[in-house]
Amino acid sequence: MEKLSFVKNGVLRLPPGFRFHPTDEELVVQYLRRKVLACPLPASIIPEVDVCKADPWDLPGDLEQERYFFSTREAKYPNTNRSNRATISGYWKATGIDKQIVTSRSNQAVGMKKTLVFYRGKAPNGCRTDWIMHEYRVVSTETAACNAPPNKKNQTQVNCHITLLLSLCLYVLVKAKSLILY
Repeated sequence: MEKLSFVKNGVLRLPPGFRFHPTDEELVVQYLRRKVLACPLPASIIPEVDVCKADPWDLPGDLEQERYFFSTREAKYPNTNRSNRATISGYWKATGIDKQIVTSRSNQAVGMKKTLVFYRGKAPNGCRTDWIMHEYRVVSTETAACNAPPNKKNQTQVNCHITLLLSLCLYVLVKAKSLILY
């Protein structure tokens, strides 16, 4: 049976009427964990993009829709867990505490979800924007299934869900029509 691919040139293309709206559990169990373990995915629907090589508005996909990417998170310094999330014109800053993702059937922890906000400029004086990213990572200790490749040093496979807060954006557009948005 031929596997359908819904990604073309790094952009998600679904037939009219179809939406990709997975739960946190589905993202971790059906996509991210399978990707980490080199198992077949349910559908080729999430492109692999280094989210820190470009600013959020330059990433593939429609700016007005949610976008999902597989990405490799690299360590900022050797032998540390601190991540390098700097982009061309800003950085992603973690906000709040990580949320544990559990299975609906067994209540077993399968992943973690971190919320990040994009800031323009250099830390710590960056200007907060309306771009939000949810970064998912697997917490399972499974390593020897489906021909999992060895992990490169200081790298972690993550799933990134990026969106622009449309309510804030619409508010700015309505209240300040002559304001130049960046």
